[in-house]
Amino acid sequence: MFEKLRIKEHMEVAGSDGEHVGTVDKVEGETIKLTKTDAADHQHHTLPFDMVDRVEDNRIYLKVTKAEAQAAKA
Repeated sequence: MFEKLRIKEHMEVAGSDGEHVGTVDKVEGETIKLTKTDAADHQHHTLPFDMVDRVEDNRIYLKVTKAEAQAAKA
């Protein structure tokens, strides 16, 4: 289990496959808001905290792959 207080702006978010998913813009409630510069549509997208597996070395690792995370982005 991770501590959501450890998630900070500009941290990289990676899928379980190690692929780059996005960069944290900020934490909003129970979601991680990603920067729009990483998105193909240049819009903010969010990921729910229940997708987070762990936080290590200024990087957030998800329980799902990059493809699965991109499909689930709100």
